[in-house]
Amino acid sequence: MKIDLNADLGEGSSSDADLMPLITSANVCCGLHAGGPGEIVRTLQLASRFNVVVGAHPGYADREHFGRREQNLDKPEFLAVCAYQLGALDAVAHTLKATIRYVKPHGALYNQVCRERRWAEWFVEAVASWGRPIVGLPDSALAAACEKVHLEFIAEGFADRRYRPDGSLVPRTESGAFIDDPHEAVAQVEWLIRQRGVRTICIHGDNPHAVAFAHAVRAALLAAGYTLQPFA
Repeated sequence: MKIDLNADLGEGSSSDADLMPLITSANVCCGLHAGGPGEIVRTLQLASRFNVVVGAHPGYADREHFGRREQNLDKPEFLAVCAYQLGALDAVAHTLKATIRYVKPHGALYNQVCRERRWAEWFVEAVASWGRPIVGLPDSALAAACEKVHLEFIAEGFADRRYRPDGSLVPRTESGAFIDDPHEAVAQVEWLIRQRGVRTICIHGDNPHAVAFAHAVRAALLAAGYTLQPFA
């Protein structure tokens, strides 16, 4: 069985260079919630060096909270925020002869589009013209919105975050939201693949344990007979 291992990169974390050789897909920050043009270039060049597939990782323009504070934009502004980031990343990628293969929302944007139908449909509308797969939580509003317009959806699981019974992520503000033990992360990854049908596993690049988690998850997947391969 094939499984993808992804990480959120280009956000200014010092672990990017250590993570890139361990993953198969890199979610590249589009420069609003963190990072910037120079960071995008460095991340795309690093991905090229290790033959890692790259996707767009747009978020809210909220550097103070790292794009993790929910916003209530009207539809024109929401679409503009998404289009601005997708276009900017694509333009930089074009100069480097790189190809953006998919889109994964970041932080609060991710939570809103996975939870609420309105946000999900707006996000799919913003991405649909690019014709790229969208990554998100399985059985979410985002998954349903993609299915509605026949846009490919990729179910994702997190190695370093805990889940609620309804399949949503435990909010970062609550106790127990994070997994600190790589062994526990591996056990959760196995559960996500078997029970939730995820096709890609994420490790947050800003997690202080990111590199240890990536080594542990990668080794466990290979030992279990999985082939690590990008979904895009």
